[in-house]
This record gives sequence, C-alpha cells and structure tokens, in this order.
Amino acid sequence: MIKSFLSGLKQEFSGYNAKSLSKDLMAGITVAAVALPLALAFGVSSGADAAAGLITAIIAGIVIGSLSGAFYQISGPTGAMAAILISIVAKYQMQGVFLATLMAGVFMLLAGVFRLGKLTSYIPAPVITGFTSGISILIAAGQLDNFFGVKSVGEDVIERIGSYFSLGFHPNLYALCVGLFVILFMIAYPKKWNAVVPGSLVAIILATGVASLLSFDIARVGEIPKTLLPAERLNLAKIEIHTLIRLASPAFSIAMLGMIESLLCGSSASRMTGKPFNSDQELVAQGIGNIVLPFFGGIPATAAIARTSVAVKSGAVTRVTGLVHALVLVVSMFLLAPVMSSIPLAALAGVLMVTAFRMNEWSAIRYMFSRKFKGAILKYLVTMAATGIFDLTTAIALGVLVALLLLVRRLSKLEINIDAVDANRLSADGEAICRRYGSARVVYIAGAMIFANTSAVEGILANIPIDCDTVFFSMRGVSYLDVSCAQSFEGLVLSLQKRGVRVGCCGLSSETRRTMERSGILALIGEENVFWSIDRALTQDCGCLETQA
Repeated sequence: MIKSFLSGLKQEFSGYNAKSLSKDLMAGITVAAVALPLALAFGVSSGADAAAGLITAIIAGIVIGSLSGAFYQISGPTGAMAAILISIVAKYQMQGVFLATLMAGVFMLLAGVFRLGKLTSYIPAPVITGFTSGISILIAAGQLDNFFGVKSVGEDVIERIGSYFSLGFHPNLYALCVGLFVILFMIAYPKKWNAVVPGSLVAIILATGVASLLSFDIARVGEIPKTLLPAERLNLAKIEIHTLIRLASPAFSIAMLGMIESLLCGSSASRMTGKPFNSDQELVAQGIGNIVLPFFGGIPATAAIARTSVAVKSGAVTRVTGLVHALVLVVSMFLLAPVMSSIPLAALAGVLMVTAFRMNEWSAIRYMFSRKFKGAILKYLVTMAATGIFDLTTAIALGVLVALLLLVRRLSKLEINIDAVDANRLSADGEAICRRYGSARVVYIAGAMIFANTSAVEGILANIPIDCDTVFFSMRGVSYLDVSCAQSFEGLVLSLQKRGVRVGCCGLSSETRRTMERSGILALIGEENVFWSIDRALTQDCGCLETQA
C-alpha cells in the first residue's frame, strides 16, 4: 500500500510547475473561504465550540489531505458528524468525544489496512439517501436553540425539542431575525457569485456587522484561542477501561459515518475529474487523521463533498490545494479571532439549516417518488426514520436488512412454464420429432432457484401428466441455484424417474452446473441427458442421446 501511495504521489506531481502551483494556491484560498464558516458552524453544532471546528479543519487539511486517496479530497468537520456528536457530548463531555474519535480513527485505519474500502459499495443508494436525509433533519433540529435564542435540556434532539413544551418557549427576537436574515440571504444569493465568494461567508459577515453595530443581546461564538493546542484536548491519563467499553458503539458509528462519507465523496469527485480514487488509502488517511485530531482538541473529520467539489471546480491540480486551505485557516485563526468571536450563534444556525436542506439528495428523492419505486421508497423512509430514532449504525443495518428482504421477495418470484413439444418451432423433421416426443414436456424455469422457491420447484411434479415419458428442464434463465433448492430439485428428479420418466436438462450456466455436480444431480440425470439447448435435445435419437453440454 505504501509503495502504491508513493507511486501515485510521484505521478501526481510529475511535471508540477509554477502554473500548477498558482492553480493550487487559488483553489486552496477558495476552499478556505467555504470551509471557514462551515468549520465554525459544525464545531458549535457538535456540542463543542467554534475553535474545535476550526482546529479540526486545519489538522484534517494537513494530515488527511497529505495522505488521502486522491488529490481532490478535502477533509474537515461535517454536519452529519456533528449530528452524531451531540449525544456523545451530552453523555460523556468533550473527553468522551476525543476518546471516541481516537477509537474511530483506529477502526478506520484497520479497515484501510485490511482493504475494506469497497464494502460501502454494497449499501443500496436509497439507504444512503435515507440516512443523509435523516442526518439533515437532526442537523436542522439541533440548531433550534441557537436559531431561536433559547436553551433546552436533554441528551438528544427529541428530548431537547420536548423540553420546549415543559420548560416554556420564549424565543429571542434578535436571534430569530439574524437567523432568518442568513437563511433568506443564502437562498437569494446568486449561484454564479458563489464561485467567487461563498454566500454563507457574506451572510455571516453582514449578520455579525449588524448585530455588533446595533448591540443585539444574543449569544456569540465566544473566544477563539490563537493556538492549535487548546487546554481542552485528549488526556490519556483520564482514560478508563469502562469508558472505552461504553464508547465502543459510538466510536463504531463515527467510523462507519466517516467511511461512508469519505468514500462516497471520493467516488463522486472521481467521476467529476476522471481521475482514479484509492478507497483503501483514503481509509488509512482518515484513520490516521482521526487518531491525531483528539490530541489537538479536534472533533471527528471526514472528506466533505462541499469542500471537495469547490476544490475540483476551482482548478485544483494536486493535494497542495488542501494544504493551502489549511494554512489559510491558520492565518484566519490568528488574525481574525477577535472578529470570529463576535459571530452570532443564530447566524451559524441559519447557515447550518440551509446546509442541512441542501445536503439532501433531492434529485434522487424526486426520482424515487415520481416513478413510484415502492421498494426504494421503503428503504429510504426506514433508514431516514431510524437515523433520527436510533443511530447511524442501526439505521444503515435496518436499511440494508429491508433491502435484503425486498431482494429475497423479488428473487422468490420464480417463473415456471410447462409446455408440450412444439415441433413446428424446429427446423428438423417435425413429424419424426412428434412421433419420438409426442408425450414429452418441456419445463421452462427462469429466475433464482433459492430457498424461497423450494415449494414452487416441488410443485412441478403435480403438473406433469401421468402419460408423460420425457421431461426436459430448460434452465437457461436460472441465474442461481442454492443448496435448499438443489435438494428439492433432486427430489423432483427422483420422483419423475420412479415414474419411468426420462429427465434431461438444457442450457445450464457454468455456476448452476457446478452446483448440480456438487449436489449429485448431474450424476443422477446422467451426462448423456444434458444438452446445450432444447433444440439439440429434441433432434437427438432418443435411444442414443449424445452429450451436447
């Protein structure tokens, strides 16, 4: 893996010159402009603080960006990850978040070392879309406190919203006005201007300026420390075994989300650029980055499609873009800390609500619902609901389980048709064939012969006439034959042979043939009764059938 990474790195920087550097510099500055407000917002929304989000973007940009599976990957804090961290902060405080991040980093590193980067390709698209929508709802709901300028209590979003009714709901009109201004401004902001200056950044600057000028009594971001080693960071001396055990499940959820987000981001960017993406190397980079982050007081990081797509569209050439973006954020931390500390939390809440809405895969959602794909809609709704009610890991598991159940249901629809021999469809002597196979039957089977279809296979016997002397099974449409159905098919063949019926098989795929060989069905039928097609079978001398398979 190291050799492959170094080889790719050498190829990436082959022919690198001043022109390439200028493109990376401009792309890095543009990405930093997008990343700055998001880093502050995601830091606050996670239950940590704005400084934690900023530090995460900086360290992830340097460490993960240097080791990533492709030059265009830009990592940092994300909204989806922030939604998971809220409950962890409530239960275990920031030391719990740091420890869970470290454990998640180890999980991702191991996944990369054991080359599990392709596993996410087995998660159905509606499940991914469903958990993305579920996360977007959690992000938006988690910002209600800052948006309305109120304070709720509870360990999760549902409990916090419920506390509005028990504690009373008295919104701060200043906070509400600032939040609404940011939302409306970002919606109205021209898309073509986003390529130059992000609407979220402009909205925050304007909201902060107005709130400071008019001395609005609303919550602010607070002090931004001018250091990458804040006082609040992982303390190894405080780690206890029972805490590690309790955090194993949240850490696994963080790792799963980090893997899914990063690999989906890489796949999407790879299609945009036409450049290869090394999924296993990406997991190694994400793992190392998340192992390092807690020691700097950072929260979990993943590759982010918003920042990555900006890097691609801005003309990024190499991973220098990610390093430049991180350095610009460092400069911002030291030079703009006093300004950033005055940003209203309601303004960041507005940015996150718009971001949450936009992160939904609306084209995929419209596609499912407009074309009434019931199975896809069910997978989407189950996963979205489970994301809000349970956690990411459970939501993904339930979504995949529903997908598997629907797949089994679809595969269980085995098509079986039994016909008499139609000599008119053959080019050979039809009269001779009619005399030879007048009482024969052809059983056409199409679909997957799996455990769910054993009763359908066993039911074939009842539909074979008593006077039938030959049965040919046309199995060209059989995509798969499992052990359960193989046993049922063997019983069917034995029952037919006991009635004195000759049994033949036609059009076996290589995989179906192997299963029939291993189960002993071919030995029972006899190789001389196995044919390439029904035509071949019917044109052979019934007393001297030659092998055509």
